[in-house]
Amino acid sequence: MKLQIEDVTVYFPYDHIYPEQYAYMVELKRALDAKGHCLLEMPTGTGKTIALLSLITSYALCKPSNPVKLLYCTRTVHEMEKTLAELKVLHAYQVRNLGPSARVLAIGLSSRKNLCINPTVVSAESRDSVDAACRKLTASWVRALAIENANIPTCPFYEKYEKAGSEAVLPPGVYTMQDLRAYGKEKGWCPYFLARHMVQFANVVVYSYQYLLDPKVAGIISREMQRESVVVFDEAHNIDNVCIEALSVSIRTQTLDGAIRNISRMTQEINRFKETDASRLRAEYNRLVDGLALRGNLPITDAWLSNPALPDDILKEAVPGNIRRAEHFLSVLRRLVQHLRGRLETENVEKESPVSFVASVNSQAGIDQKMLKFCYERLHSLMMTLEITDTDEFLHIQTICDFATLLGTYTRGFSIIIEPFDERMPHIPDPILQLSCHDASLAIKPVFERFQTVVITSGTLSPIDLYPRLLNFNPVVTRSFTMSLTRDCICPMVLTRGSDQLPVSTKYDMRSDPGVARNYGKLLLEMVSVVPDGVVCFFVSYSYMDAIVNTWNETGILKDIMQHKLVFIETQDVVETTLALDNYRKACDCGRGAVFFSVARGKVAEGIDFDRHYGRLVIMFGVPFQYTLSKILLARMEYLRDTFQIKEGDFLTFDALRQAAQCVGRVIRSKADYGMMIFADKRYSRHDKRSKLPGWIPSHLRDAHLNLSTDMAVHIAREFLRKMAQPYDKTGSSGRKTLLSQQDIEKMSDGTPTDMLF
Repeated sequence: MKLQIEDVTVYFPYDHIYPEQYAYMVELKRALDAKGHCLLEMPTGTGKTIALLSLITSYALCKPSNPVKLLYCTRTVHEMEKTLAELKVLHAYQVRNLGPSARVLAIGLSSRKNLCINPTVVSAESRDSVDAACRKLTASWVRALAIENANIPTCPFYEKYEKAGSEAVLPPGVYTMQDLRAYGKEKGWCPYFLARHMVQFANVVVYSYQYLLDPKVAGIISREMQRESVVVFDEAHNIDNVCIEALSVSIRTQTLDGAIRNISRMTQEINRFKETDASRLRAEYNRLVDGLALRGNLPITDAWLSNPALPDDILKEAVPGNIRRAEHFLSVLRRLVQHLRGRLETENVEKESPVSFVASVNSQAGIDQKMLKFCYERLHSLMMTLEITDTDEFLHIQTICDFATLLGTYTRGFSIIIEPFDERMPHIPDPILQLSCHDASLAIKPVFERFQTVVITSGTLSPIDLYPRLLNFNPVVTRSFTMSLTRDCICPMVLTRGSDQLPVSTKYDMRSDPGVARNYGKLLLEMVSVVPDGVVCFFVSYSYMDAIVNTWNETGILKDIMQHKLVFIETQDVVETTLALDNYRKACDCGRGAVFFSVARGKVAEGIDFDRHYGRLVIMFGVPFQYTLSKILLARMEYLRDTFQIKEGDFLTFDALRQAAQCVGRVIRSKADYGMMIFADKRYSRHDKRSKLPGWIPSHLRDAHLNLSTDMAVHIAREFLRKMAQPYDKTGSSGRKTLLSQQDIEKMSDGTPTDMLF
């Protein structure tokens, strides 16, 4: 269908549109017109992705003189593929309506591990190993040697791509990662470098958050992007944590041991070069005297990770004299590693500001702030000079230089925290030194400044006024949408006590109470006997899940649950969890029914959908607060309180409830779906906790469902499931319109009121 939103004709690939999708597009267009940033919360399962893609691509088509480029950021590869699949449908519809003029180039960009087609490279285990294996075949000096010596292996796909030169381009179309690999195999070109090259010409680029937020990656990938770009962060409820992780570094004893090995190997290489090719080291020294001009004109295969500091904070000047010579630089690194080793030998938890830490490094190791600041660039230059290809072996020294550069660059928004052991396992010595970033606005600031419109959107952004304070920006549009439904297909309940009227909670003082574990078990047992197909349970942590499942096993509750449904458990091993999920789905498909035990903040809670019969009920056991005694969390909350006036309690509650909402939102993935959500903890009955859930959950939470015991919840579940089993009208012609046709939209734009439900 075609819609007219003010001066833009929106091409929407389906015959009907939800009212909230239309409202979402109107708000999004306001932000694009104002060239400002916006914050939009839209319930899960209401077609947010297609609304975003339709409006922004149609907006670009309507303004051909100044087309906007869309940078769509997702968190996982799975979400990226889903977005590109939606875009394919939309693109085909636009081309059908507008002809060849609507053709665009849209590509998904991911790491070499996901795009490489060279079997010898892609067989490596980790992402870093794949990157290093690629460098061993494609680095400029390797290729130069291969010309003289035919026995030196190179990558046939990269060689063919290089030979094609300016003809190596992608024709217009939408390319998923599978399409890129297929095209690469067909032409014999390397899909990874082809995609990297085409990113600057593409109209739509779909990639991971890190490509924009992590300065080390963004410095290479996103440097070329023009200002007239619209950046979308989808599923952005955790964006503040992504920003913080991008600028934080952890150092353990293993890191220091690895760094010493790296330094020894580089020393050997330097001595070898001194004997065979001393001019190379001299040339590097002269280049460093002139300043670091090398970066801009590196071959694409040699470009390694960029500087970990943000672009505006990097000094545009020459490297300090005392680290220009390679051997001097390595002796500085050796002293730094020794100093850090000494600091790790503490028996108490220590917390320091960057300023005092830099002062102690200066007085004890003789390394000043400016030398620290240039460590990363100097290491990069040295590894180029020494022609090192196995970069995965050098991750340890990279981490040390990362740490040094960030430490030398920033004085505010960071803390150095040294812990001699993990508080949860005090008898195991595991010292760790962490440079922890507390200010999420640091990493995202260049994105807000560089691009004209940044859209932050998710199904859980409540309370929505906290995000502009956490990320330190002023959105021109802030809006939270509700869900229009023809029937009440969401049934949230707050369960505060068991059948024996004992309160249930995962509060620390009640957590180990056998009565709570028994009541939680009885709740699940009663529910699995009533609810068909799939039931998903979320616990607050792995340790709590282990403890409670053990208790259920000893008391025989688990055996009783297995009489009704099979039980699958998420573990910290990705392969095991994937296998468990596959078998859980099989059990639901064949009618046996299953229960999946998972953890809030885990992989499953963030990216896996339990739609239709895979999730008819989700139980959230407890409130998933972070580990509140964590030194890093305490330091961050202190910073938020002093800088942004955000109270500790407010931040902790906000963080716990966005995780809880994320967990329960997994069961509703479309309006035809239905599911129940049980918040099993007495704390959810308090208004201050409940009010921080996204608006679409409390709007379906009746007062009668606020203070339930197990037997009441079972009765409500029975009634709800009976009601959902009745046939229903999808378009909502019985008084509440939730699917709008083109005529409905035209009536609305003429100003004729319709009986829609917003």
